[in-house]
Amino acid sequence: MAKPVDLELRKAFAELQIKMVATSKKIQIIDSHIGVLKRVAQHAEITQREMAHLPNGTKTYESIGRMFLLTDLEDIKKNLKENLSLLSSRTAELEENKQYLEKNLKESEDNIREMVQQKKEQSETKST
Repeated sequence: MAKPVDLELRKAFAELQIKMVATSKKIQIIDSHIGVLKRVAQHAEITQREMAHLPNGTKTYESIGRMFLLTDLEDIKKNLKENLSLLSSRTAELEENKQYLEKNLKESEDNIREMVQQKKEQSETKST
């Protein structure tokens, strides 16, 4: 004869499943954002490296939307440096969020495992 399914346990599993799917999607989104930020940072680093070889009197243009403005070389270098620091801080922030989500997911899984173990122990003590 089939054992009756514990409704509390079933509900906990359903909640965990929903939480796992939502958290997994959030982690995937964070991973894609991190990838984009890393590519943008790599582009800025390459640009910065190439601009380091330019002489000081070189005419340089900075893109603003769909136009280019004549800008001093030092201003462009300063903007690139600020952009890189902003990108690295944002990447670090996203990494922290990702670690938090993974930790939270792991704790939820552990709680469910513990609940299952307790239910097994309760059912074993009742049957003996």
